[in-house]
Amino acid sequence: MNSRVMLWGLVLLALGGGAACTRTEPEAAATIPAEERYPIRGEILAIDAGRKVLIVHHEEVPDYMPEMTMEFLVNSGDIANAREGQRIRADMIPSDTGDYRLENIWPDDQVADATIRAGADALRQDTMIRGRRAYREVGENLPDFALYDQTGQVAQSARFRGKQIMLNFIYTRCPVATMCPAATMKFMETQRLAKEAGVVNLELVSITLDPEYDTPGVLREYAEARGIDTGNFSFLTGPERAIKDLLTQFGVIAEFDGNMIQHTLTTLLIDENGRIVHRADGSVWEPKDFVAKMRRP
Repeated sequence: MNSRVMLWGLVLLALGGGAACTRTEPEAAATIPAEERYPIRGEILAIDAGRKVLIVHHEEVPDYMPEMTMEFLVNSGDIANAREGQRIRADMIPSDTGDYRLENIWPDDQVADATIRAGADALRQDTMIRGRRAYREVGENLPDFALYDQTGQVAQSARFRGKQIMLNFIYTRCPVATMCPAATMKFMETQRLAKEAGVVNLELVSITLDPEYDTPGVLREYAEARGIDTGNFSFLTGPERAIKDLLTQFGVIAEFDGNMIQHTLTTLLIDENGRIVHRADGSVWEPKDFVAKMRRP
């Protein structure tokens, strides 16, 4: 039986066994009608980190608000990522108290956006050319990609060249303790054990399954809330089409159905030359076993 057949068996077992994560809407956002979200673009003029406030000069919001400068409440990850003079795009959300907040904040940078689009286009073309062979077996190379990391910077696959990579897919709203939260804890344990073992060129990479919600700021807040050392641990997000192509190429099955994501778990180890050398499907794997397969200087 080849590995692809075995993988599908694992998929059916996992999905049949209830391996599903609910994309739970934040309580505050759930009370706001969809029509009360207004897409805006603007420039950050000042940052009040203590109050978690950005002062933004935004463009006109058609049929709602003229161009002006306003204060906006944001989350801690977006405050940490914010830079004066930075252009952003986001959703503006009014409240009953008269305050406004921003969610779904993304960099609005032409060069970065062009790089991300080109990466998604190339990945889509590669997936289509590979066709039925899109799934990458152990022994094949990591595909090229371009996504945003948790700081809002472009992270291309070339950034990790020459490093050993552990890679998985998670998302921040997953409430099932044995799924994404457990995967993140195991990555943190792997990071600790690898450091103790003298592995100096390890990069851990978690790619979101939920790019609609998991913006760079949300991913940064997720990492900071868990005390994660992001010195060699990156959380990546970007266009949904790029994420789906990566899921296909890495053999991860994810079904998006409203507020539900049913998905399998896959953890990959990639060597310094970009070659997949090991994978574990499901949640039953040990950090020490991955560390044992890593190369030392």
